[in-house]
Amino acid sequence: MSEPDRFSTGIPALDEMLGGGLLPGTLTVVAGATGIGKTQLGLQFAHAGRAQEGEPGVFFDLTSRGDSQNHEDYARRLYDWTLMKQPAEEIEDLASVWDRAATRRDYLHIFERSGRRVTRDDLEYDDWKAWKVELSRKLQLAIRFFYGNFVHGVRRCVIDGVEPVDKPSESFQFDLFEYFYHQILHKDADWVARDLFREQFRTNAETVNRHMYDHKKLACVLMYTTHEVMLDDLLNRRLDTGDVLSNANTIILMGKVRDGARIGRALHVSKHRGSACSDEIRPFTVTSGGLVLE
Repeated sequence: MSEPDRFSTGIPALDEMLGGGLLPGTLTVVAGATGIGKTQLGLQFAHAGRAQEGEPGVFFDLTSRGDSQNHEDYARRLYDWTLMKQPAEEIEDLASVWDRAATRRDYLHIFERSGRRVTRDDLEYDDWKAWKVELSRKLQLAIRFFYGNFVHGVRRCVIDGVEPVDKPSESFQFDLFEYFYHQILHKDADWVARDLFREQFRTNAETVNRHMYDHKKLACVLMYTTHEVMLDDLLNRRLDTGDVLSNANTIILMGKVRDGARIGRALHVSKHRGSACSDEIRPFTVTSGGLVLE
């Protein structure tokens, strides 16, 4: 299939609010409190790739406390889609990345069972050093996961599990995301391949050239959990140093709203550089079929 000019979110009404969908080669951040519906939106966006590009998107779970974001359960209930998981362990045979059956996976949770918290203050000095060693191994696994999917036609990814902190600059999840985004997702394919294969690059260079992809045609959606629950509080939220919202091309805010004696849910596109977008605040419900805008 041809590369899209816009990526559908899988929610037609939201695509309309975005002037036709998300722009290729840009970062979208979906921000809201836990339980508001971010993961369901991510599932709808990822699944829409099956129809639009011929490949569904992939999920990269950054949750560091050991619990996942229930992607498998949501995917099964929404789309009868069984997510294929990439084991969170190193793979010795890097050349297997060219084997679609061995490499094409939907989901990776690199900190599964680690039980870590999300700020530097959570760890003692020796624990922090040990964590950095563990992290270097995890980064190589992340490179293989993304590269191995992109060379087989995947064009969209959802990064979930970013937990709320008082100071974004203290969160190593944001540090990790910056690395993933700039050193993998927003980088020329041949240079990503060099980072993956290292001393084996020359051996694989010819195959790398046959499997090139354009990183400017990828779409990345980051799910960012906030302390703020009410949409009004999100709209008035002050950005701090290290806040990923400041660098996003598109920001979708999801929060609760008061409707008389009831509390409902609504979303707002607060930023969409390079495109016209709606300034509406749109109520939505979370149904058995996913998010539905009213």
